[in-house]
Amino acid sequence: MAETTATATVTNNRTAIATATGTTYTVPKLEPSPSASMATTIEDVDEDMFLSKSELLAREEVLKRRSRKLKQIARVYKDHYWCMMEELKLKYREYYWEYGKSPYQDDGSVTEIDAEKNGDDELGLEFSSDLSRCAVHGCKSKAMALTKFCHAHILSDSKQKLYMGCNYVIKSSQAGPILCGRPILKSTVPSLCATHFQKAEKHVARALKKAGLNVTSTSKVAPKFHVIIAEYVRLIQSKRRIAHKAELENLDVKEEDISI
Repeated sequence: MAETTATATVTNNRTAIATATGTTYTVPKLEPSPSASMATTIEDVDEDMFLSKSELLAREEVLKRRSRKLKQIARVYKDHYWCMMEELKLKYREYYWEYGKSPYQDDGSVTEIDAEKNGDDELGLEFSSDLSRCAVHGCKSKAMALTKFCHAHILSDSKQKLYMGCNYVIKSSQAGPILCGRPILKSTVPSLCATHFQKAEKHVARALKKAGLNVTSTSKVAPKFHVIIAEYVRLIQSKRRIAHKAELENLDVKEEDISI
């Protein structure tokens, strides 16, 4: 009986040793070592140099080179992706440490700590009492990232481009309608905050009910959407019939004028 030992180096500085005894055995698939991949890359570069001035290449050689280059660029993109993931973790840790809400600070049970800078600020490990306070006088909320204002006062920032005020009309006055004005994202459709969006849903449901549509729940805008679509189709078809009828009448009038 012969003893066979297979040894291979895998990533993350881990070494796997597969040993089997007997005539038949199975060795798990292992990734090549960095030195082996480097040697393969050097050989590929030399081969490309030899074939760079060739006017004609065999189909097999073309497919082989394309496959090799595709694998190389895939490795580059994978390495770049994982580097960005590591950077994202670091940025997230910094953001969470600086802008995260602490229950101890909210309760006021722990006094503020002023730590000296010792190089930990690069990792987001610096304590600061007034670093993330809202710039509005009297507001004690934490400021949002990349601005001096909290979410409630973010519209006070003239440079921000992400938020707008709620367009729900609270009441009317001589000067004009008074809007809610709560900060919401500009991409929100409709442009209403969460509270007034629910009110708008109830108003729409009430209007549909008055129009003869059976609405079972006020929490849904239009539970029978196909009924609304059918009504729109009917209105469009009726407008087309009226327009077609008007065109026919105009043609009849023109024919009568010509005959006269």
